[in-house]
Amino acid sequence: MGKKLYVGNLSYNTDDASLQQVFAGAGNVESARVIIDRATGRSKGFGFVEMSSDEDAAKAISSFDGQEVDGRKIRVSEAKPQEPRQNRGFGGGGGGGGRGGRY
Repeated sequence: MGKKLYVGNLSYNTDDASLQQVFAGAGNVESARVIIDRATGRSKGFGFVEMSSDEDAAKAISSFDGQEVDGRKIRVSEAKPQEPRQNRGFGGGGGGGGRGGRY
């Protein structure tokens, strides 16, 4: 089972393919994904890389944390588990009410 790594401070020019290419220098990359803002279509400046082994993940952290990629010093660490998302639905809430008065 691989280790998922958080990669922060990415250049807005970094894409999935270039991120994978960089981390391939540390071992076998199972996946590399730059997180994109849905509203703007631009990178949010961070992403995730999944390495195929714990050893490759440790090598990637020691090799790339603080190194310059696309003109920015990236931060690399073990990814933390994703927190459960709160319900973001549009349910609940009070609704509109009448005008309540005369005019």
